[in-house]
Amino acid sequence: MGVVRQFARDASMPAILAGIVSTLIAFAGPAVIVFQAVSILPADVVASWVWAISIGSGLLCVALSLRYRAPVVIAWSIPGSVLLLTLLPTVDYAVAIGAYVVAAVAILAVGLSGAFDRIVAKLPPAITAAMLAGILFGFATNLFVGMAAQPLLVLAMFLAFFIGRRWFPRYAVVAVLVTGLVVALATGQIGGPLPPLQATIPSWVTPRFEWQAIVNISVPLFVVALTGQFVPGVALLRNSGYAHVPASPLVGWSGASSALLAPFGCHGLTLAAVTAAICTAPEAHPDPRKRYVAGVAAGLTYFVLGCFATTVLALFASLPDALVATLAGLALFPAIVNALATTLATPDDRDAALVTFIVSASGMSLVGIGAAFWGLVLGLVVHALLHWRRARARVPASTSTR
Repeated sequence: MGVVRQFARDASMPAILAGIVSTLIAFAGPAVIVFQAVSILPADVVASWVWAISIGSGLLCVALSLRYRAPVVIAWSIPGSVLLLTLLPTVDYAVAIGAYVVAAVAILAVGLSGAFDRIVAKLPPAITAAMLAGILFGFATNLFVGMAAQPLLVLAMFLAFFIGRRWFPRYAVVAVLVTGLVVALATGQIGGPLPPLQATIPSWVTPRFEWQAIVNISVPLFVVALTGQFVPGVALLRNSGYAHVPASPLVGWSGASSALLAPFGCHGLTLAAVTAAICTAPEAHPDPRKRYVAGVAAGLTYFVLGCFATTVLALFASLPDALVATLAGLALFPAIVNALATTLATPDDRDAALVTFIVSASGMSLVGIGAAFWGLVLGLVVHALLHWRRARARVPASTSTR
């Protein structure tokens, strides 16, 4: 009860609104990527997927924010969602669930060992960023595919996004959604009654384990989660004045929750960065010690939307395909920009990073193993080769000076 009373004293409307807005942006953007799986999987399976990632995110947001008195925002892996949508047509869903479990257990092990910082330090940032950019790149191009069939809708959303990026970057994705809805309503592409409010009943899927899926899905999910989401998520907390929040428990609890919820469709819970920035900003509360309220509000919003995932899914299913594809593609732009910036930041690593990016974006498959894994492997091989040559070239010069 003391926690509840303290929360009531610290709560403020700006902090609560910051948490709600951050979650709505997550559903308006990253969640749309998951909604696109409706064409691949049965609707009840996708609803269970949305339920699992939303409930997991919500519970962790509330528990960790209260535990550490910091706005700890947990969300699902965005590149992981994109990766899965490219692989699910060729992988049995139960096998994919098994791969989720393996990735989650691996992340849990990293959290328990305290080796998070050491593992990330051994992977060249340019290589992991290039793999992330490659995974996202092909998916984002889908928004331009729909331009031929729906030029007015796509162009209006496209302009709304960059107008938002110029004047109100945190809410650019919301502006895209609102613009898309207005244009779709004006052109008669949305009609009919609203879906009834319906609670979601999660569906259990017994995992099956196959080594090809572990290589294709588990390894990229593991690497991308650690380097593409936990690293920027921890950096955001550090830069926002929450250096007291330890990284390893956040990784460990995310991995444990992901493993428990994997049979219901959860592909991976990670630290948020983009949406979390709304909760860690001074606009949420002038006092950093009271911004944890925003994290709790974000979690409660996740929980409510997750409980009614069937209705949320039905709402998005009533939207034009071009609207959903454009919204999802534009929501990935900031992540792609950041990944490409890291990819090209170090001149000595650009060749290896380019190999990683091209292979990861190609969609190729070799001996049943997908592009993301081969992009990482080939990039690391090229990186090792180039740096080994440079190290060898420096040896004679250093010995001759002695």
